[in-house]
Amino acid sequence: MAMDVRSADGLAAWLATPETGADDLDTRILDAALAEFETYGLRRVSVEDVAKRAGVARTTIYRRFTNKEQLLQAVILRECRRFLTAIAEATADLGSAEEAVVEGFVVGLRSARTHPLMTRVLESEPEAFLPQLSMNGGAVMLAARDILADRLRRARPADAEDHDTVAEVLLRLAVSLLLVPGGGLALDDEDAIRAFARDYLTRMLRP
Repeated sequence: MAMDVRSADGLAAWLATPETGADDLDTRILDAALAEFETYGLRRVSVEDVAKRAGVARTTIYRRFTNKEQLLQAVILRECRRFLTAIAEATADLGSAEEAVVEGFVVGLRSARTHPLMTRVLESEPEAFLPQLSMNGGAVMLAARDILADRLRRARPADAEDHDTVAEVLLRLAVSLLLVPGGGLALDDEDAIRAFARDYLTRMLRP
């Protein structure tokens, strides 16, 4: 899984690029690791557990991933890439910037809330989530911002508005709703999320 991780911008660019030509063995190992982390959490899983589920030797995993932390990072980054692909596909052919704001917000929040690994960690190991967020969260935010901002520019090519800022505000709001549920915003289903985005978030777009 070659990637440029020397900077947040480099990682963001890698995340925003569709996955191609995945190695079959890498895929098998990462699928097994994801299943283990979803079932048992981040702390309890060992490289040996992953090796057993994948049907490979531990040394095979260590040749590709230095340690458990690197394996976990590879799993998270692959899932982040899939998350960004879902946002990109949901907003690809929309006819207006308002639609891009609404659908990008709905799909992003829904995907995060329903992802088995995300829900497992937030429910049973919330203290383990913040270090992961601080490690790659900035790059994921940049990649998601760039995708959504690009959709806004396509919908309004003559608009000089700061689409990057609008897109990032939307994403940061979604993250806060994910990490701090409850409160006065009862966004418990997709209809409520879409109505909220349409009524309030599209106001950030200047007429």
